[in-house]
Amino acid sequence: MKTRPKTTSFCSGNLKRIQVLLRMQSPESTNCLYYIEKEREWKGPFYFIQGADPQFGLMKAWSTGECDSGGDEWGQETRLTEQAVRAVNRLNPKPKFFVLCGDLVHAMPGMPWRKEQTEDLQRVLRDVDSEIPLVFVSGNHDVGNVPTPETIEEFQQTWGDDYFSFWVGGVLFLVLNSQFLYDASRCPALKQAQDQWLDQQLSIAGQRKCQHAIVFQHIPLFLESIDEDDDYFNLSKPVRKEMVDKLSKAGVKAVFSGHYHRNAGGIYQNLDMVVSSAIGCQLGKDTHGLRVVVVTAEKIVHRYYSLDELSEKGVEDDLMDLLKEK
Repeated sequence: MKTRPKTTSFCSGNLKRIQVLLRMQSPESTNCLYYIEKEREWKGPFYFIQGADPQFGLMKAWSTGECDSGGDEWGQETRLTEQAVRAVNRLNPKPKFFVLCGDLVHAMPGMPWRKEQTEDLQRVLRDVDSEIPLVFVSGNHDVGNVPTPETIEEFQQTWGDDYFSFWVGGVLFLVLNSQFLYDASRCPALKQAQDQWLDQQLSIAGQRKCQHAIVFQHIPLFLESIDEDDDYFNLSKPVRKEMVDKLSKAGVKAVFSGHYHRNAGGIYQNLDMVVSSAIGCQLGKDTHGLRVVVVTAEKIVHRYYSLDELSEKGVEDDLMDLLKEK
């Protein structure tokens, strides 16, 4: 498996557009939009957009009760993701980035339709404004419920690193591969590597060398309560408690996730566990949507918008006013 630097900056122009989150480059590069050293400095409030689970193919599979299949139709998801892209592109000022928290397509590694679903999603995402970098997070449908070195390699080749950090405006963002926390029995060395890397990154956050630290992953640590029962949609109690303690001790303010296809979340030890519903298939009473996240010097404020709301009205004034704070 290829090794790649796990600290990245945003650049443009020197790799295919779909892999927008690019590798670390020197400050001399004229193509870089953000340089790591500059982005370590707090410059004032900003916002970003979080989405999750476009999962091309699930809506048809769910409607027919054949969710273990790859899903042979994804026209609805295509239209919804196109609407999401148009809504994000219209925002003014532009968000700092647009992160997709996993389950990019429905077909698992090795299943029919995976290649076609991936190509169609990439085609749609190429229309994201070139000044809005994309950040991709791996989900269980992207690397498999029990990932292997081969499925991780495929994800890296298609979407980029499965775990990494990046800086924007003095804030340290950590992207995790949550399948390593769910079942790493077929790739223990890869899980160990992420664990060691995460400890190094959290030491930076723990020394308060960043304004805030924020985590992105696919599977929520918990849905509502740290003590809730183990479920398909959360991490096991021992894992979640270990992770929450580790993240809280380092001063991480929030974890943003998807996977549940419903909005949920809770706060434990000052850690905000945010669970966002899907761009694609809804499994509850929420609507297809995106989350707007505003980062100020003191707090992280977020609100979920339906795609129709965001398309028609944009971001509400009270959130935009936070960007004016000094």
